[in-house]
Amino acid sequence: MEQKINQVFKSQQAYKYTLRKENAAQRILRLKALKNAILKNESEIYQALQSDLRKSRFEAALTELIFIYGELDFAIKKLSGWMRPKHIAATLSNPFAKNRLYYEPKGVCLIIAPWNYPFQLTMSPLISAIAAGNCCIVKPSELSPQTSKIVSKIIEEAFNEQEVACFEGNADISSALLELPFDHIFFTGSTAIGKVVMEAAAKNLTSVTLELGGKSPTIIDKDVNLEKAAEKIAWGKLVNSGQTCIAPDYIFVHEQQHDEFIRLYKAAASRMFFKTETKIDHRVYGKIISQKHFVRLKTLVDEAVEKGARIDWGGNFDEQEQTIYPVILSKIPNGAKIMEEEIFGPILPIITYQNIAEVIDQINAKSKPLALYIFSKSSKMVKDVIKNTSAGGTCVNDVLIHISNPKLPFGGVNGSGIGSSHGFFGFKNFSHERAIMFQRRLDFNRMIYPPYVGKEWALKMLKKII
Repeated sequence: MEQKINQVFKSQQAYKYTLRKENAAQRILRLKALKNAILKNESEIYQALQSDLRKSRFEAALTELIFIYGELDFAIKKLSGWMRPKHIAATLSNPFAKNRLYYEPKGVCLIIAPWNYPFQLTMSPLISAIAAGNCCIVKPSELSPQTSKIVSKIIEEAFNEQEVACFEGNADISSALLELPFDHIFFTGSTAIGKVVMEAAAKNLTSVTLELGGKSPTIIDKDVNLEKAAEKIAWGKLVNSGQTCIAPDYIFVHEQQHDEFIRLYKAAASRMFFKTETKIDHRVYGKIISQKHFVRLKTLVDEAVEKGARIDWGGNFDEQEQTIYPVILSKIPNGAKIMEEEIFGPILPIITYQNIAEVIDQINAKSKPLALYIFSKSSKMVKDVIKNTSAGGTCVNDVLIHISNPKLPFGGVNGSGIGSSHGFFGFKNFSHERAIMFQRRLDFNRMIYPPYVGKEWALKMLKKII
């Protein structure tokens, strides 16, 4: 396999100089070829997602395919404008020069995709890489093998391997790929593995985009419609069984509303995901991706309870079905791992507060999250929280949906990620912004050349210009 990887990489390194010469129409043809291959294999994609994560067809369509069709259509529509050189204003120091900003392909890019949204989070960066004119090697996750297989099939049908190639396999394949001097690496996954990717990239001075995660907090102000907030949070937390990088990780609720929020959250979750009062509906509720992840989540809950946390709802762990029923935890003690690690499952810790200042302090004591959610009717409160915290993105009075707008950048900050994706921001991420100045025949640069004796007048003039 390593020999094949090196062969494809060498082939793409040569072909990138052909791709960089292509115009918008040619790149659009590639995007359309990808769309056609997806359409052709749509039923197999649904089957794969059902097999890997027990995703219902509706959820798979909503969170995986419709999202990607939207990204493709948006890129096809906007690409000509994105590629057009941008006019940059002249300065007094070079008033007659023509300044332009060109977006040129980075070259050969590596995309390492995760397992939680294995189709969407493979195809989304691939769309951006193709739009920017790059060659690509894609490594889908081995934890979602059926989706990886169909991703590989789609790539093979839409592209020759000089343009885009896909390598399935375990972490050894990723390690072999990371040894190569790619021009850019796009990684989606955990913060711990993100550090490994960044360290490997540093050896070749390769630029990186890291879409990571972290503990995304949700603040519920006392003045909100608690029923609506609970319903939105229940959906955002439990879709894909909580295996979502921007899922609400933990909740701040005013101490006077703690019990009422739990009641409303239970009602909303039961309405959406339960067949009976005590039986989860497997038709709409996904499974945990692997036995290893199942055990990890159960251990987090057990450890928190041993230290004094209280289970206010749930706690049913069905190992045979790899299903964890929704869990609510309260009174979580300091030092519990569930408040230190990203949960990535259907477990919701609740923290009570008396004033927003203490909430802000607790959020800032942790690593910067990928998402921050605020439910409030007070614009002042919302502004105060945004001004005094940092997060990759923020959604007010809803959860998750900020990812759906291709006109907004999506990405983290520091521990939750580096760089942005989606729409123009994804195109820009896979491009090098090349500044170019075209100097006119008429210019004043001679006055800065030596000899400098007797040129005090020129220095005074330059200072005024600057």
